[in-house]
Amino acid sequence: MRTIPLKDFFRNPEKTSYHISPNGKYISYLAPYNDRLNIFVQETGSDSAKRITEATERDIYIYFWGNDNTIIYQRDNAGDENYHFYSVNIHSGINKDLTPFEGVRANLVDELEDFDSEILIEMNKRNPEIFDVFRMNFETGEMKMTAENPGNISGWVTDHNGRIRAAITTDGVNTSLLFRESEQDKWRTVITTNFKESLTPVFFTFDNEYLYASSNIGRDKSAIIKYDIKNAAELEVIYEHPEVDVNSLSYSKKRKVLTAVSFYTWKRERVFLDEETKNIFERLEKELGNYEIFITDKDDNEERFIVRTYSDRSLGANYIYDKITDKLTKISDVSPWINENEMAEMKPVTYKSRDGLTINGYLSLPLGIEHNKLPVVINPHGGPWARDQWGFNPEIQFLVNRGYAVLQMNFRGSVGYGRKFWECSFKQWGRSMQDDITDGVNWLIEEGIADPKRVAIYGGSYGGYAVLAGLVYTPDLYAAGVDYVGVSNLFTFMNSIPAYWKPYLEMLYEMVGHPEKDKKLMEESSPVFHVDKIKAPLFIAQGKMDPRVNINESDQMVEALKKRGIDVPYMVKDNEGHGFQNQENKFDFYMEMESFLDKHLKN
Repeated sequence: MRTIPLKDFFRNPEKTSYHISPNGKYISYLAPYNDRLNIFVQETGSDSAKRITEATERDIYIYFWGNDNTIIYQRDNAGDENYHFYSVNIHSGINKDLTPFEGVRANLVDELEDFDSEILIEMNKRNPEIFDVFRMNFETGEMKMTAENPGNISGWVTDHNGRIRAAITTDGVNTSLLFRESEQDKWRTVITTNFKESLTPVFFTFDNEYLYASSNIGRDKSAIIKYDIKNAAELEVIYEHPEVDVNSLSYSKKRKVLTAVSFYTWKRERVFLDEETKNIFERLEKELGNYEIFITDKDDNEERFIVRTYSDRSLGANYIYDKITDKLTKISDVSPWINENEMAEMKPVTYKSRDGLTINGYLSLPLGIEHNKLPVVINPHGGPWARDQWGFNPEIQFLVNRGYAVLQMNFRGSVGYGRKFWECSFKQWGRSMQDDITDGVNWLIEEGIADPKRVAIYGGSYGGYAVLAGLVYTPDLYAAGVDYVGVSNLFTFMNSIPAYWKPYLEMLYEMVGHPEKDKKLMEESSPVFHVDKIKAPLFIAQGKMDPRVNINESDQMVEALKKRGIDVPYMVKDNEGHGFQNQENKFDFYMEMESFLDKHLKN
């Protein structure tokens, strides 16, 4: 097996994030310029592209077409997650900061595709804890507040005419769905549920009378339903799955029909609700073989589609499909230097937890060697209320290429497996959630794959917490740990969350623990108070600007270890937030991690 250069895994893609203009005349994409992802535009069918942004501090990741002449994009400052909206004219190249407010975060509410120069955004400008909605003209910069947040609204829902007709409120524990007939009417409460039950609007029906929503009310797994918002009644189930939650529903804006539902079992699956959409995907699958296929964008006439492929061993390629001519044209590979034949398969696996739960995960094994008593990296995901999914993961492929087996697991609390599986993680940080990870290690050892003396644990965010918890609560299990922007102290973590998370604090108390009522539990579950139990070497990495897991979480851990005379390698990047985005910082981190793991697992 060839040792692939580290930078090949973590450098910016050659071309990615393709979009098409509403009239189908132009395509846009992100590509590196001076080591930062910037926006490029070219006429459809042309090979000549023009760069229209000049980001030098951080990559541009999020952008969309506002109209045929203007692209809207978002950027933050050094990872602080206070995103600004910018506009750029594709012809003149003039860039404007549309939300030039310090310490304010702006989020998209609706692109307003039927309005030529307007979008709906929300900002916490008036109050850092809550977001009001503004209608913005992105060509003139004018904006007008269209919905003032009374203090408890956490989400807004527009109808197909771009009017805000529904909203979600929270008091931290209870969630309500609000409705109004028009933007001039007062809100009225439709239904209130505890946060454990969810009725999440997806979009209005095409006549703007009812809602399509994802709901787990009266069921364990979320289903896509049609909901009578005026009378608080479930009308019909569009689709449900016996094993996993279903949250995603797609539609054709032009034809006004539902097209497909999608959901994740061990990989993404679709069920088609529309014959024309099914035919398009079957046509694409014929030519594109065994790759997974996404339609990432389309023009307003739904005649030209941007198509993206991927697999567990490839970042894939981008194509343009012309429905009228039935022609599929390849535009570019995402990362052409990656040879998928040198990449490992991400195999779905299951094992049983000690209390009988089925834990789903993924196992990636090195190529060309016997899979017996290997050095292993355990990689729990962040969130923790998220999940790992099948697909190309550069971290996993890098570690496998270096000779490590990698196990990822969707421990209890991971989303997508229903309400019971999620709820049984409450107040279980460092406890049964951690046991699920430990049970995965023991399963790998029993299978003969893992060398019990050469197991490391690496993770970011909650995964970083799981690293610290693993070294503290099972000190003899791991030979090394790498904590990346992880929580170390549940008390200080709760105190340092961003202002706009505060409406959810009561919910966090119920899910993680209350600093007074559950003081003992939180002390027992905070690794920083138990560093005396750590035996394995630890490497910590942190972004200084991280708004979610404050740098104090890592500082405390390093300080506590130093007091015991242990010098822990500690990497801090001043221009990063919750995870490293700039490629030179990624290179530094993974180089340090590689040498750290080699030292403690291979020698």
